Amino acid sequence: MKIITEELEKEFKFKTSRSGGKGGQNVNKVETKVELNWDFQNSIIFSEEQKLLIAEKLKNRINKENTFQLFSEEERTQLRNKELAVKRAIHMIKNSLIVEKPRKPTKPNKAAIAKRLDQKRQQALKKINRGGGFD
Repeated sequence: MKIITEELEKEFKFKTSRSGGKGGQNVNKVETKVELNWDFQNSIIFSEEQKLLIAEKLKNRINKENTFQLFSEEERTQLRNKELAVKRAIHMIKNSLIVEKPRKPTKPNKAAIAKRLDQKRQQALKKINRGGGFD
C-alpha cells in the first residue's frame, strides 16, 4: 500500500521546546526541539486493521493519550528538526505496516542429516580416545 505522505503530514501536530546540549548564545532563547504527535486512532488514511498493526508495532512510541509521539533535537534549527521528525515518523509508520510472512517449517535434507550424524560420531570417538588408563 502506498502511503500519501502529504495527507499524513496534515494529521501531524507539532510542539516546540528548548533543546538541551550545545547551542551557544541562543541555547536559552530558541525553541529548536520538535515534538511530533499523531492521533493515529482518528486517522482517516488507514483502515482499522492497519491501525491495529501500527498500535502493535509502535507500542513503545505510543503514550497514555493513545497518540504516536516522536522527538527530534539533533539539529540546531527548528525547521531541520521538524523535517527529520516527519521523515522518521513516516519511515516508522511504513515499516509498521509491513506484514511478515510466516515461516514454513521444512525438514532437513539427507545430506544435512548425514553430516550431523558424522560429526556426532567423530565427537564420540574423540571422547572415547581421550580416556586414559588409571591403573
